[in-house]
Amino acid sequence: MHKSAKIGIAGVATAVLAVGGYGAYNIASALTDSSDRAAAAGPRSVVAEPPTAEQAAAAAKEFLDAWAKGDVMAAGKLTDAPDAATAGLTAFRDQVKPSAVHLTVGGPIGSPAPSPSAASSTAAAPTGVPLSFKASMEFAETGTPWAYDGVLGLVKMSDGKAAVHWVPSVIHPHLGAGETIAVKPVYGTPGTVTDRNGKPLGGFPSLTGVLDRFKTQAPQGGSPEDAGSGVLISPDSGSGAPEKLFTIKEPKPVPALKLTLDATLQQAAEAAVAEQSKGGTRPASLVAIEPSTGYILAFANAPATGQNRAFSGATAPGSTMKVVTTAALLEAGVTPSTPVACPATTMVTGRPVANDFPDARPNNTFADDFTQSCNTAFIEKGAAVLKPDTLPKIAKDVFGLGLEWKTGLSNFDTKIPTESNMAGAASEFIGQGKVQTNPLGMASVAATVQSGVFKMPVLVPGTEQKPAARQLSGDVLGNLRTLMTQTAKSGTAAEPMAGIPGAAAKTGTAEVDGKDTNSWFTAYRGNLAVAAEVEGGLHGAQSAGPAVAKLLRIGNG
Repeated sequence: MHKSAKIGIAGVATAVLAVGGYGAYNIASALTDSSDRAAAAGPRSVVAEPPTAEQAAAAAKEFLDAWAKGDVMAAGKLTDAPDAATAGLTAFRDQVKPSAVHLTVGGPIGSPAPSPSAASSTAAAPTGVPLSFKASMEFAETGTPWAYDGVLGLVKMSDGKAAVHWVPSVIHPHLGAGETIAVKPVYGTPGTVTDRNGKPLGGFPSLTGVLDRFKTQAPQGGSPEDAGSGVLISPDSGSGAPEKLFTIKEPKPVPALKLTLDATLQQAAEAAVAEQSKGGTRPASLVAIEPSTGYILAFANAPATGQNRAFSGATAPGSTMKVVTTAALLEAGVTPSTPVACPATTMVTGRPVANDFPDARPNNTFADDFTQSCNTAFIEKGAAVLKPDTLPKIAKDVFGLGLEWKTGLSNFDTKIPTESNMAGAASEFIGQGKVQTNPLGMASVAATVQSGVFKMPVLVPGTEQKPAARQLSGDVLGNLRTLMTQTAKSGTAAEPMAGIPGAAAKTGTAEVDGKDTNSWFTAYRGNLAVAAEVEGGLHGAQSAGPAVAKLLRIGNG
């Protein structure tokens, strides 16, 4: 039985009087010990005949009275192992230090329990009488006494008197050989993990397993000033957990570890990806970030098991990367009103690239190209005014993409390789080619546009956040915000953003390995930025957009 399990009195009585309880000392002394051991022990030894009920009760009372008065030597002499008993009772007195001890004899427990012979099949085994007793220990630090029921095994000695059979469980039923009972510091239970408002986070599919990792970071107690005290039984070997029998002084409570997550937004995120995944046939993921802090407010995956795509996915984000490319073009002197034609197709590395619409739009301004998500305009204008390393540089220096992020979980850092020539870089301008990222990265892009400053996304408040090298100028940032707002009002993001005032967004449609295009969407509203992707979800406004909209409608108020 486990040490912390409740031990029945009858079971303890059997253990007290079993041969293992007697051990080599008393059985061997009574039956087979050498003459010099017998001389050392004197003429008094255990005999096979049990004491009478009256003898047992009287001996038990005498022993308990001596123990209660603190006369441990007298109490020890009233046992069948005086030296061991005196040592055990002395240790209890010195290590537990009760201010007062009250011990009262109870009644007999069951019938006399015979013990099998320990030395010889021809020798009669001693028989004991088990008696219960009640203990009440007082401590100066508390007005509540420690009360428990104990058991004494009474045996008959060769002088005709009864004596207490000494085993460690005489002190407490749970105390065994190789264990120590003492007052020691006790600490509060390890802190729980909650959302930013103290709400529980259990029950969210995408957080299953994640919370266990954070529990290891939760406050564990252990600070001396926060400790209480209690009576504990500890294994002398140092292995195994101690058993707390009684709390003398309550420890200070251990605070919960509050993550940056918001339970309300987390619930919406779980529902959003579940809806867009169509029963798991289209993997989906989503991340929501607080732009002012970089705190991750929600993340969800469907299916919830397996890879955390929201953090560790590594696929092309399509036209959502045009937010970063636009920042580079605006810094290069392009303005929203700059005429930038949108041809029907253009060539990249010997392959034609088209738009989501079939017609050429020669009279477009750059604002038109952004809101309509014209691939050909971005490729041709980028090739004309940018360098092959421009996009990787601005992505890292302004948006933090490519820095080593320490979010609190394993995550894939966005990769935008520096190409050796413009032909290789052109595909990256529209989020294709060798660009790899995930909703965590693209939600952070939207958050950086909203706040104007990159804040590394984190899940634990107070985590060190590595800054980006620089910020966009006020003019460039203002124009970028205007373009994203216009896209949400009248561009490719208008349908999912309808009815969400103040929304700013960018859609993305990514081609990967010739499969159905992946749907991407990144947006912000107020102090909330959200990005989602749906594998095989087609256009960004069709699948990822509605998932993002579900959270933006709730907001971060």
